[in-house]
Amino acid sequence: MTYIPSYELLKKYADVLVKFALRGGEWAKIGETVFVQIPECAKAFYLPLQKAILEVWAHPIMEYTPDGVAKHFFEHANDDQITYYPSHFLHGKVEQMTHVISVIAEADKHELKDIDPKKMAARIHSRKEYKERRVKKEMDGKMTRTLGLFGTQAMADEVGMSLEEYRNQIIKACYLDYDDPIAERKKTFKNTEEIKNKLNALKIEYVHVVWEDADIKIKIWSNRQRLGWWWRNIPSFEIFTSPDRRETNGRMRFNQPLYHFGQIIKDIYLKFENGVIVDFDASENKEGLKEMINIPNANKLWEFSLTDGRFSHITKFMGSTLYDENVWGPEWNTHVAIWSAYNETYTGDASKLTEQEVAALGFNQSAEHTDIISTKRRTVTATLVDGSEKIIYQNWQFTV
Repeated sequence: MTYIPSYELLKKYADVLVKFALRGGEWAKIGETVFVQIPECAKAFYLPLQKAILEVWAHPIMEYTPDGVAKHFFEHANDDQITYYPSHFLHGKVEQMTHVISVIAEADKHELKDIDPKKMAARIHSRKEYKERRVKKEMDGKMTRTLGLFGTQAMADEVGMSLEEYRNQIIKACYLDYDDPIAERKKTFKNTEEIKNKLNALKIEYVHVVWEDADIKIKIWSNRQRLGWWWRNIPSFEIFTSPDRRETNGRMRFNQPLYHFGQIIKDIYLKFENGVIVDFDASENKEGLKEMINIPNANKLWEFSLTDGRFSHITKFMGSTLYDENVWGPEWNTHVAIWSAYNETYTGDASKLTEQEVAALGFNQSAEHTDIISTKRRTVTATLVDGSEKIIYQNWQFTV
């Protein structure tokens, strides 16, 4: 018998996304538009989400995508169709949307495994301007967004869980087993915010990540701040920053598989010299990793993140970056990301940064971003601007 969560539970989940995650915890407002991207395999979540939006008197714009259309498109589209950029349509979407909710759900984890990665990379790169316009609107304070996961049988099968076990991970991670999940998230936010503020007060110049499969030095610089996606990702427990991509040197291996372009890449190894990936490897689908790195300006670091083991309720690998970058484990979670940086980690007014200033700060810019995760043990030592050193992360938790 297929496990189906109750409407009441899904409505509680929808309330977290609409009445907490949007506008930084202040809800969507009367008359605003909430653009929802939801696939067919998450159909059961459609009506609860729509109801939550209607309850706050906002306007739902629901983009409902049938399963299987991505594979069909790439199988039949020519190069011109793959890279076609419908500017009026996409720019109009950005103009119209006040908020965006993206529901992550997959009917087939390997739908695109036989598609040429070059085609998917070209498609992503063709949407660079659309991404930049969305980012700018968000940076200007005119739009907010959030992500949520809806578990399917295919997603559960991929990681060796029953559908009920998989969805229970989502329930616990989002505090849906509490009477008031929003209140519980606010408690966690308070704790992680205290750690973030302590890290920011340190004025970190570099971080040095060391263990048997890692030895990498990353320049942070004192005009960066640490952030957390307390609202933008549901759930999120990470604390991260976008480093100076020009001064990343060293190597790191990642023990968690990466699902990207509908394909899986395992045991990723990256080596950086002066901010650029100069060597890479993977035990499975190295060609897919190569195509990912070959996207223009995608061979550089844009994020460094750590997760504290005291806060997350995620206990199993889920096959989804949203959860796996926060998974609880005996040695916890470190991840980096290549491609495009978050300019909002700048300590000044990031919305006013020019392209020249972004480049001068060492923020990487590209059409996409990809998180790569390791749950192996790590010790992270910070070198401060005064030259002193301090261990900031050890034994799966922050030490500040």
